[in-house]
Amino acid sequence: MNIAVVIRQVLDLIEPLEVDASGTALDLDSASFIVNESDDHALEQAILLKEASGATVNVVAMDFGDVDNTLHTAAAKGADRIVKLPLDSDVPPAPRAAAALYAQAVRPLGADLVLVGVQAHDELDGGVAPFLAAALGLPYVGVIRGVKAGPEPGMATVCKEFPGAVMARMKVKLPAVLGIQAADQPPRYVAFGKIRQAMKTATIEEQAVDVTDRSGGATIGRLFQPESAERAQMLEGDVGAVAERLATLFAELGLR
Repeated sequence: MNIAVVIRQVLDLIEPLEVDASGTALDLDSASFIVNESDDHALEQAILLKEASGATVNVVAMDFGDVDNTLHTAAAKGADRIVKLPLDSDVPPAPRAAAALYAQAVRPLGADLVLVGVQAHDELDGGVAPFLAAALGLPYVGVIRGVKAGPEPGMATVCKEFPGAVMARMKVKLPAVLGIQAADQPPRYVAFGKIRQAMKTATIEEQAVDVTDRSGGATIGRLFQPESAERAQMLEGDVGAVAERLATLFAELGLR
């Protein structure tokens, strides 16, 4: 099986985010980046398939954020081929344009299975995965929690999650694109020493792509930093004093 995995860099929401001078975008120069969580699960699922059936794993990523470190980590985990797509902009394209860009890189790989995270927190409604399937002319199944090689060649068995945590087991005819919610196991930890070794031995191929249609995506009128409103009031004293104060507050709110 020949597998292509799309990996994206996203903003680290644990770190503070700043609005740039225009007021319509985030200041990316001051931001930190991490691998998109569901893409990390897509890579883990690909590596699990490689370990189970000898699949070949190709990783494709845009040159955005701290992508080289993420790609070296992918190589350390067991990816066979790494492809980086240079950007002519400081910001990634909108989901539909990004999908067209990925499609140009994925198509020549001749992948039987294309895995991509079902959503990233910087896109609306998880558009990249189905847009990529449409650009490649392949069927798409999303919100997948586990993939195994099918009982016969040219098939894969997938677990799809529906609302209410209802799970369905499906047979998918390949080639196909899957939107991965979670792998069969959590993404593995790779020691930094192994990543450093991959930095010396792994080859990152750069593939030029050209996406002329950059339309789509949300239009941002203005961004604002969150403003603090009323803060929590700490109640002090013994149990009786706190209970009395709570009763008073509830009465003031009309709760009896």
